Amino acid sequence: MSAAGEFINATLQRESSWERADADRARLGGSLTFYGASVGAIRGTIRDAGRRYPGLGHDEITALSSELWAVPVYERRLAAVVLLQSHVRMLRASDLTRIEGFLRTAQLPALLDPLTADVVRPLVDALTGPARSRAQIVLDRWAQDPSAELRRAAGLLGVCGGAAQRQEY
Repeated sequence: MSAAGEFINATLQRESSWERADADRARLGGSLTFYGASVGAIRGTIRDAGRRYPGLGHDEITALSSELWAVPVYERRLAAVVLLQSHVRMLRASDLTRIEGFLRTAQLPALLDPLTADVVRPLVDALTGPARSRAQIVLDRWAQDPSAELRRAAGLLGVCGGAAQRQEY
């Protein structure tokens, strides 16, 4: 694990409580593990990681998001979403492949919805020309994909075909 990943994971565990973990598990369901860190603690941890590890570029940010997402812990995955939200301006159309993997394995609307609304939407909205056309092809494919998670994401983005399938998730 990278130094930034270790810092984030350790901090999230320090900021956790078993009471919050139990409450989040009961409220959100799913099969993910819960540390019990608050959303504020997650956002603060990502902010602190940015200060501790300044100058992370596109490749480091996307690799760190994958590292956080790889372990099925709700707070780690939400930290990956917050990290991408914080750096959405540096994301590229090619990052939709990575994000698609995150969406497929999100397991919870509490992860899928902000990833779609706060990462995919601004990413796609900022694209122009051929990059925007390539991204639209990906989104259109999501709307028809067998994955309920991708269809939900497409529906949240208003992509034709996805909205009617949104309720299946």
